[in-house]
This record gives sequence, structure tokens and C-alpha cells, in this order.
Amino acid sequence: MDTKAIIERFRGAVIQIATPYSTGTGFYLADFDLIVTNEHVVRDNSQVVIDGQSFEKRLVRVRFFDPRYDLAFLEAPVQHTMPGVELADAADLVEGERVLAVGHPFGLKYTATQGIISNTAHQQNQINYIQHDAALNPGNSGGPLIDENGEVIGVNTFVIRDGNNIGFSLPVGYLRQALQEFTKHDGATGVRCHSCENLVFDDTAENGYCPHCGTKIKLPSEVEPYEPAGVKKTIEDLLAELQYNVELSRKGPNNWEVQKGSAKINISYHEKTGLIVSDAFLCRLPKTDIKPIYEYLLRQNYQVKGLTFSVKGQDIILSLLIYDRYLNMDTGKTLFAHMFSQADHYDDILVNEYGASWKADS
Repeated sequence: MDTKAIIERFRGAVIQIATPYSTGTGFYLADFDLIVTNEHVVRDNSQVVIDGQSFEKRLVRVRFFDPRYDLAFLEAPVQHTMPGVELADAADLVEGERVLAVGHPFGLKYTATQGIISNTAHQQNQINYIQHDAALNPGNSGGPLIDENGEVIGVNTFVIRDGNNIGFSLPVGYLRQALQEFTKHDGATGVRCHSCENLVFDDTAENGYCPHCGTKIKLPSEVEPYEPAGVKKTIEDLLAELQYNVELSRKGPNNWEVQKGSAKINISYHEKTGLIVSDAFLCRLPKTDIKPIYEYLLRQNYQVKGLTFSVKGQDIILSLLIYDRYLNMDTGKTLFAHMFSQADHYDDILVNEYGASWKADS
């Protein structure tokens, strides 16, 4: 199958995943009505935020943890139109075959990298992994590794640090086995015991212990809800006060995203420096006659109290910077409310009156 066709085929089936601890990628299997990802992406979460081409951000339950094979299954969102993707035959892997890795690295929306298989059975912890050189980056974890026929041959799992694009994917055979075992208990949440490797479900666990070997386990349904502390709690309390869905706003460690009208605002907390940065990428500069818009932005910089306009490349950005030692509920609520309303106000002016273009979500 043509590479471009494969990329387009998977665009609707590959989704972004965010938790308070990490970000990653998942892909939808229509035959099982489940989203597949890595266990380390969703670890210590009973529900996660997902975002896809055919639906808005929403929370879904984690259905299955598999720490042995670093797999996890999520429930699919209701009323979606995600296309299903096919799993390849586990016996068809060939060294030298071209492969494609797709996912959402560094928070980017859907990227694809090509490479070749260099080893079909790299053994680590008694598990055989596919070794390949399709670039994998943070955020790619849990995404599919795809062969030339457009079928999933593995789940992208880890890389060798400073290894010059040496990546490893769990072969599809392990995934098939886990799916077959899990779907025998339809509707229940489960976990693979890390000691005896048997699957344990809500109705078979014995007071938090594996019924087969007695090892302590934790089912997805037993994970305690995330409770932020310190500055992170203050930020989330502020978002709640401003009537935003806090759980849906989480976009990874120390990172939140909210939508105010037509403006999308990102909030990040840099613990080392104590700086809280709120950025709204409003729009892009017009291709011609940019002098009027520059003059307007310079004039407005004297009027937007506590905020700053800047230009990075072609992007026009409105920013709010606060040091954590100055953040409290009273001042924070005023500052964030002002930031959000001004972002929604200015993007319309810049597009409608000064010829700027809307920033594509890509």
C-alpha cells in the first residue's frame, strides 16, 4: 500500500492520550471496540483524557493494565466514527522490511516516521521485541508500528536513549494474546498479575490480591483519583472557579489547556524556575502588508495589563507570566480570567480587521 494512503488510513484511528503524569498515543481496534496503548502511558489512572480526529476531548475509563507486556486497553468513546485498523499476522515479520510509526510526539498532532526492521526478535526480559529505526519520541509510546500492507505489526514501546533512532515495538502476537484473554471477561476491568502472569478481574480478585499466587495487585477500578498538591492544586482550583472542566483540561505533567471562545490557551508550570506561563497562539501573520498588524500589536502591548503580545515565526502569541510565589486564588482568578477573555477578544480582531489567518490545529 502507498505510504501516503497508509498515513491517511490511520489518521482517524490514532488518538492522543493525556494524564496528569504523562502523554502518549493509542489506536482503535473496531473488532474489540477498544483503544490500545502502553501501560506506562496510563499507569496510576482509572480514567484518561483522549482526543481524536472524529471527536472532541473526553474522559474514558482504563479497562486493562498489563505491566508485563506494557499494554493497556481503554474503552472507546461513545458516538465516535473512528475507523478500525487491522492487525497483521504475527508470523509475517521480515528483517529489512519497511515500517511506519505514527503517533503524537512532543504533543504534536499526528506525525509519521519511516524506517526498516533490523531485528525481529530482540529479547529483553524474556520478551521478543521488534527493533527498527523509525524515529520514536516522547508521546509516541502506545502508537502502532505499521507494515507495507497497512496492518499493525507492533505497539511502539521504548527507545534506546541517545541510540540514533533505535526503537522497539511489542510484536502483534503478544497483543493478540492479551486481547483474547481480556475479552473472555466482557465488561470487567482487569490486570495481568506481574508475578504469575494470569489475568485477574474485578470479580475474581481476592481483596486486592491475585487469586492464583497471592501477589498484591491493583485493578484500574481501584486506582485512587489524582489529587494535585501545592501550586498545581491552586491552578486547578482556579480553573474550576472559572467554570472549566479540570479533568479535561489536563494535558500531561504540569500542563493544562482550556478553550475560551475561539482561543485555545495553554498553561504550563515550570517547577525549577517557579514560573507559570499561559500562552495563547492566537493566529498567524498575514503573508503581505504586515506593517499595520505590527503597529497594532505594539500599541496594544501598552494597554493589555499584565499581558504581552509577541511573534514567534508566523505565530502571534498572547502571554501571561506569573511566579508561583505570587499566585493565590484572588489574584490568580483575576489574572487568568483577564488572559482568557483577552485571547478570545484579540484573535477575532487580528483575523477580521488585520488579515491574520487562523492557526491550523495540526
